[in-house]
Amino acid sequence: MKIKNICCIGAGYVGGPTMAVIAQKCPEIKVTVVDINESRIAAWNDEDVDNIPIYEPGLSNIVKEARGRNLFFSTEVDSAIDKADMIFISVNTPTKTYGMGKGMAADLKFIELCARQIARVSTSDKIVIEKSTLPVRTAEALKNILDNTGNGVNYQILSNPEFLAEGTAVDDLMNPDRVLIGGDIDSDKGKEAVKALVDIYAHWVPREQILTTNVWSSELSKLTANAFLAQRVSSINAMSELCEKTGADVNEVAKAVGMDSRIGPKFLKASVGFGGSCFQKDILNLVYIAKSFGLEEVANYWEQVIIMNDHQKKRFATKIVKTLFNTVSGKKIGILGWAFKKDTNDTRESAAIYVTDYLLNEQAEIVVYDPKVKAEQVYADLDYLNTRTEAENRARVKVVNTPYEAAYQTHAVAIMTEWDEFKELDWPQIYEDMLKPAFLFDGRRLLERKTKEKIGFEFYAIGS
Repeated sequence: MKIKNICCIGAGYVGGPTMAVIAQKCPEIKVTVVDINESRIAAWNDEDVDNIPIYEPGLSNIVKEARGRNLFFSTEVDSAIDKADMIFISVNTPTKTYGMGKGMAADLKFIELCARQIARVSTSDKIVIEKSTLPVRTAEALKNILDNTGNGVNYQILSNPEFLAEGTAVDDLMNPDRVLIGGDIDSDKGKEAVKALVDIYAHWVPREQILTTNVWSSELSKLTANAFLAQRVSSINAMSELCEKTGADVNEVAKAVGMDSRIGPKFLKASVGFGGSCFQKDILNLVYIAKSFGLEEVANYWEQVIIMNDHQKKRFATKIVKTLFNTVSGKKIGILGWAFKKDTNDTRESAAIYVTDYLLNEQAEIVVYDPKVKAEQVYADLDYLNTRTEAENRARVKVVNTPYEAAYQTHAVAIMTEWDEFKELDWPQIYEDMLKPAFLFDGRRLLERKTKEKIGFEFYAIGS
């Protein structure tokens, strides 16, 4: 089966970069990314590729090369669906905020809307690929909708979960550890559909790194991978609190543990907690699935990873308040970094949001600097929490253009994102500009204690 036309529904953090790389590596295939969000599509089509809506190192150059040749961004969803041989569904699957499963289950309303739209529009056979992270057996629901509401069109449903880390998404796409494709491998049509997708990735990924499974294994593998990674973060963060009480240093503990070949060194960096669109959502989803099957012990085990992460964020914020003589009321605190990690402008579930919210509840005044996050995103993140009015958020939180503005005349500065530029700042100048005593809270273990204490800072780093 030769694929000539690909459509991707959803121009977000997964759909945009994935399709840009597929288009670059497969110049003979027309790739169209569609979204109903007109401003997002306009940003993807901006003449200046530095203005595309997602910041990932290397992504702008790939878009520049392929856009207009065989990569297109459009709001004409129906037309792109109809012409496509293969459709990737890459829409948001947030945690439900209402009804059954509220706060845990994935909200699949956008997935279902996509399925119904594909069924309504399609006049030729399609391969439909789940790219969004989904609960186990979603493919079954998709197939049910497509087979029962379509125009006699045949569909094959595949699961192709993404394993991208934001900040390194382009490299993760170019040099993946593995590509996972789940399909109906017991039928000829299913095998043909799986092979069609394998052939696309085989343009640049070695065949031995492309795994094929049944759909259910593929769906569950994605949730499991994120749960295991998040578990490691919460594990080292739990030890960071113990290190602070016992006089141990969490970096030294992590190094010693990571040298064990059975454990390895990755994801053992103590911090103010994990964020991002996947970890929390996927674990809550896993907890909900386990509970729905009556597996309470399994659910409780994974839920503890989230509890520990929330605890770490609150503990860091509480430490700031206690260190500043038990009150931050009316005090100015500089927040360096708003993105959930460096080299991305994604702020979803960022620790900075929750630490700032806690400090605002304690009546602090906040000044924020992040090199890639715009002011409107900072305010949108705080407004979403509904803790206070939009007007109050704007009155008490100021977003500035340099780290020096963020630190000027503050009582304390807190590092919330591990941007490399924060290591190279003129810290003596920042110390000079701050109120004394000048408190520096390192939520990412980015800075060296000795050099900062020598300047004069009262220094706190997680885990030491």
